[in-house]
Amino acid sequence: MEILNNIWIALTTENPILMKWILLLMFVENYLSLHLFLSILNISSTRKQRILYIFLFSIEGIISMLFIPSPFNLIFNYVISFLMIFIIFKLKPLKVILCIILPVIIFALVGSLISNPYLRILNISHEQYETIPIYKLGYLCIMYISIFLIIKLIKRKNLKINILEDLDNKTKMIIICNFILGLFVLCVQLIINSYFIDNLPILITFLNFISLLAYFFVSIYSLTRVTKLSITQKELESSESYNKSLSILHDNIRGFKHDFDNIVATIGGYVKTNDMEGLKKYYYELEDDCQRVNNIATLNPNIINNPGIYALLTSKYNKADEKNIKINLEFFLDLNTLKIKIYEFSRILGILLDNAIEAASECEEKVINIKFRNEQSRHRHVVIIENTFKDNNLDIEEMFQKGVSGKQNHSGLGLWEIRQILKKNNNLNLHTEKSKNLFKQQLEIYY
Repeated sequence: MEILNNIWIALTTENPILMKWILLLMFVENYLSLHLFLSILNISSTRKQRILYIFLFSIEGIISMLFIPSPFNLIFNYVISFLMIFIIFKLKPLKVILCIILPVIIFALVGSLISNPYLRILNISHEQYETIPIYKLGYLCIMYISIFLIIKLIKRKNLKINILEDLDNKTKMIIICNFILGLFVLCVQLIINSYFIDNLPILITFLNFISLLAYFFVSIYSLTRVTKLSITQKELESSESYNKSLSILHDNIRGFKHDFDNIVATIGGYVKTNDMEGLKKYYYELEDDCQRVNNIATLNPNIINNPGIYALLTSKYNKADEKNIKINLEFFLDLNTLKIKIYEFSRILGILLDNAIEAASECEEKVINIKFRNEQSRHRHVVIIENTFKDNNLDIEEMFQKGVSGKQNHSGLGLWEIRQILKKNNNLNLHTEKSKNLFKQQLEIYY
């Protein structure tokens, strides 16, 4: 009985030591924060990543609160939070910022709603709440239960914000500035509440909560609209490229249809005279035109199922065609399954294609072979780019060095940049080789 009495006294009187032990509930808060941003931003994660996040953030939070004075501990927390989320979940900076800001906003909104009524119902001051453990524990229990119910609601109603990874920089800055401004306004409101909460009427607290909620609801709605607009813009650009490909394909098919009788008659002439050498030569010339039509048919957004990569390939194909370079294109790959960031993949692909076009354009026989395929038995995706080239003295190892280029007026940074990307990703490999007639680059993406 005496033990229970001592526990009750410790909980109901000012107790700085016990208040510090309450910091252990940081694990619960980090667990809820984690599931908030994973659910809202639709981020996939492993069990190992989730455990690592909760453990590291809880330790970091306790250390900063105990040993770093306010408000520097908050600045320290945000910087460390950014770095840890970036490293653990490997997200883009925009998503990392939203992962930090969204839980803070939701916790603050719920806190602003329940803090004043909680103090009024218990008839206690803000100072008592901050120094007496039982009041702090009661408040945190209500807070955590409320956040838990919000998470369940988000999952049940499937309330998610789909962030387009490759938004332009201007749009990213607008989104980031909007959320940072909102967080600043929220912090100011919370500071005001903490100073005057004992005197604020519950009605004012409720109106303050509604206004903040409305602001963030409008901000999130605007974010989704901007994202949809960006997606639509990319789809329109992709459709424009596809329409151009269809126009070229249509013209080629009309040409074949118009010349079909002439083609058959010419073949018949070679057959009647038994001129097999002439027939072979004519066949190979005809095959080139057929391959051109097949290439254009392959340049289809339903086959090349990423708008950015489709636009890149279409652009490079047209660039090569203007230089009378023969392109042989094979595409047997689902770009949505690539285990590489699309930005990095497009960067590598663009550099390799530019180099291939530049080298092939200097040759008498201008040929580039491009192959995309999935080698399931080896658990990898492969992109092969082969091109004719002129410089037989080309040093394969030296060409990847910074500033080295075999082309005039070029910085020599392209292949060096590819090597930097390869160093950052342990599932990538670039195999380079050359034969008498062809220079080959094989990009391997393991999964």
